[in-house]
Amino acid sequence: MTREDPEHAAEQSAVNGESEDAEPTEPPADPDPVELGVALIERLEDDELSMAALMDRVETVSTHPRIVREIIEAAEKRGLIERDGATVRPQGGGYVRFGADVVTKEGEFSCRRCGTGLSEGYFIRLDAGEIGPFGSSCIRKVTGRE
Repeated sequence: MTREDPEHAAEQSAVNGESEDAEPTEPPADPDPVELGVALIERLEDDELSMAALMDRVETVSTHPRIVREIIEAAEKRGLIERDGATVRPQGGGYVRFGADVVTKEGEFSCRRCGTGLSEGYFIRLDAGEIGPFGSSCIRKVTGRE
């Protein structure tokens, strides 16, 4: 029989080396693609963009049509975007901070957006997980800086 009182939960966290106040240092290992895509949309800086441009960014999370549709519908349902035909207006007001939300890793990668081989990859860290790797020009496109 498991105890579900708060005191027991705190004891169990201490046993597991967790702290109630500690924030996770690493994103989840296998993030939900819909939540990851919505987290990316929440950080769009654009005042407006075309549906094609939105899909280009969302497809960095998944190219599966059903998942892309679920991401866009979830973002719209949560009030993060407003759609007007082929135009999308982000409502999130967030942004991706280079140096804080974008991390660089050395290794052998393929850009998630264009497929180019990379020795240095850029990754976007979001609450829902990490997206990447991207090359230097693709990270600017995905974050809306180009």
